[in-house]
Amino acid sequence: MFGSHGDDAIARTRTPPTVGPGPGPADIVGAVTDEPSGDATSIEIAEQVDDELVEAFERLIPQLSSSSPPPTRDELRHLVDGDDTVVFLARVDGVIVGSLTLAFYRIPTGLKAWIEDVVVDDAARGHGVGRSMNEAALDLARRRGAKNVALTSRPSREAANRLYQRIGFRIRETNLYRYDLS
Repeated sequence: MFGSHGDDAIARTRTPPTVGPGPGPADIVGAVTDEPSGDATSIEIAEQVDDELVEAFERLIPQLSSSSPPPTRDELRHLVDGDDTVVFLARVDGVIVGSLTLAFYRIPTGLKAWIEDVVVDDAARGHGVGRSMNEAALDLARRRGAKNVALTSRPSREAANRLYQRIGFRIRETNLYRYDLS
């Protein structure tokens, strides 16, 4: 299940991904990190929507939000097949334990990206899965030419906020507004 988006170069190491010339997508995709626990962790881009993916989102999304239902099969298809979205999956010993959606958008000042709905299964937290997915997303955004990558995180998600800051995200001094259309 690796990316059909044409940009499936994904770093899966504890160190930041390299930028510029270097290994091509075929050299990086499918790389595996051995966790200290002995579990094999891999990061991949969802390429197809199957029962496994639907079931994984049914299990993961309630751990992220109690107010939003898991996406339907059709909604997942739109995400996976979209030119402006990339769904990253984390696997431990072959089981999907996390997901992250990277959304691209073009504005007059350039290409930008946004990380949304990062979730790691409760049982897999604290083992670098979230960091690996974020680093893979940052690497892809860099390769596609995005000027920056933004995300939001509730202050109550203390561990996630510490992780984002360790990776290199900085808190912006701005107001974030939302207008609910429903």
